[in-house]
Amino acid sequence: MWLLCDCDNFFASCERVFAPNLIGKPVVILSNNDGCIIARSKEAKQLGIKMGTPLYQVKDFLAKNDVAVFSSNYLLYGDLSSRVMSLLSRYSDKFYQYSIDEGFLDMSCYASNEEILQQARTCREVITRGVGVPVTLGIAPTKTLAKLASRFGKKYEGYGGVCMIDTEEKRLQALELCPIEDVWGIGRRSFDNLNYYGIHTAKDFA
Repeated sequence: MWLLCDCDNFFASCERVFAPNLIGKPVVILSNNDGCIIARSKEAKQLGIKMGTPLYQVKDFLAKNDVAVFSSNYLLYGDLSSRVMSLLSRYSDKFYQYSIDEGFLDMSCYASNEEILQQARTCREVITRGVGVPVTLGIAPTKTLAKLASRFGKKYEGYGGVCMIDTEEKRLQALELCPIEDVWGIGRRSFDNLNYYGIHTAKDFA
């Protein structure tokens, strides 16, 4: 089983570590030259703010909706990423950092899925409490399915931030609910070609 730890809205969450009054409020992060929006909190996404939008086009909208705006601070993001990954790596001797806000663990060192789930919940609590950055954990037999599990963990609050795909029934249900463009590695060109051949979900593709 693979575990993927994915930091929630990472850049915005990093800014909130030092501005907790912004928790639950819309936040956007700007590119190096403050030209366009490169990261958004969940609340900013709900306002319809799009990635890559030039700041000048939405400046009035941001002010009207009381959106907190930050210039990107990669030293801060890198430091908090290192802290998250350091805590994450304690839960398996096989740790692979995938990006600034994602890391994989090979969970084969644990005896059962129940133990993996218990360790994952503890891991999430330790990271959230120790760093202040919320994370979602997806667990599944492959890295691609673990990525998918983390998406469901973010989308449905009932998972409590930890989603495990550990049965064939759960796998098929997850594939059926996953649009093909949300599959890890499916780019825009592949998406158009697959749609042309009637492949619209991960289950169609499988």
